[in-house]
Amino acid sequence: MGKLVHLSSVVLLVIMLLMPTEMMGPMVVVEAGRKCESQSHRFKGTCFRQGNCAAICQTEGFHGGHCRGFRRRCFCTKHC
Repeated sequence: MGKLVHLSSVVLLVIMLLMPTEMMGPMVVVEAGRKCESQSHRFKGTCFRQGNCAAICQTEGFHGGHCRGFRRRCFCTKHC
C-alpha cells in the first residue's frame, strides 16, 4: 500500500510539472525581442521539423514558427 501511494504521488508530481508548458494562452508576448507567439491553428500532428512549422505559420500570416513543449506543438511567431 505504501509503494502505491508513493508511486501515485510521483506520477502526480510529474503531471503537474509538465502541464504548465502546454496550458499557455493563445497569444504570448515575449518582451526581450517583442515577438508575439501563438499556437498554429493549421498545423496537424506532432511537430518534429522547424521548417515545416515555419512554412505553415507563414500561410497563417506569421513570420516563422518553431516546435516546442513536451507534446511538440507548432508555435508561430511574429514581431509585435
